[in-house]
Amino acid sequence: MSGDDGAVLGAGLVAVVILFVLPPLFLMTGAVVSAVMGWALRARAEEDHVGSELIDLNY
Repeated sequence: MSGDDGAVLGAGLVAVVILFVLPPLFLMTGAVVSAVMGWALRARAEEDHVGSELIDLNY
């Protein structure tokens, strides 16, 4: 074994994290942000347009 084995192992771990951990993390973060924004914007829209006959068409 040479002295560079630790560096190669570290580089391999970084590559695995970049390929297999980060993409699902970004997708899940985007899903959570989208859900929170959708909830908040829908609540605001319903408050802004109370009494509108178009609200009944949303369901």
